[in-house]
Amino acid sequence: MSEPIDTSGRWDQLRERLGELERRLGEGSDISTSELNKRLAARTRQWAGAAQPAELGEQLDVLRFSLSDELYAIGSEHVAQVLPLNQYTPLPSTPAYVLGIVNVRGRIVSVLDLRVLFELPHGSLSDRSFLLILHSADMEFGLLIDRVLGVATISCANLQKDLPNLSGVRARYLLGVTTEQCTVLDGARLLGDPDLRVMVE
Repeated sequence: MSEPIDTSGRWDQLRERLGELERRLGEGSDISTSELNKRLAARTRQWAGAAQPAELGEQLDVLRFSLSDELYAIGSEHVAQVLPLNQYTPLPSTPAYVLGIVNVRGRIVSVLDLRVLFELPHGSLSDRSFLLILHSADMEFGLLIDRVLGVATISCANLQKDLPNLSGVRARYLLGVTTEQCTVLDGARLLGDPDLRVMVE
């Protein structure tokens, strides 16, 4: 039997960054810093003892966020970090959904605007915009989001699929929709889609 994967260090970093983010959000936060840290600590202990990510029919830990007044979530195992989007560099000759690139601790990371990709209403960028960094073994990019709403655990068996109001490109990256109308994105499919790869010289 293989040894369990030790993810405690990565989750400690994520917990610290989300705690810092909650402090920056300040007024209007949907969850207190202490409650968020408590939940993230529980997730850390849970993931530290898990060798495999959750499959359909099981429980899935997600990070919830808002985007154009809609509620979204994505599996926590795909989340590297969340940070405020202070500045970015636009890239010429790229699709409209590519906002640009940012420097994250010496790494050049492309930033995708899901509002454009999903054809959602969007205005100008503001200080309420944040960068959600997703990563896999061979892919990393950032998603522009409005704000972080905290972590949660959902039952994959209860996710609704093939909804008529979620078609086209949004359905392509859809894992399902919860009973609270939270759209759960398929992080593995997003990270594995070659169409979302941005080549940076």
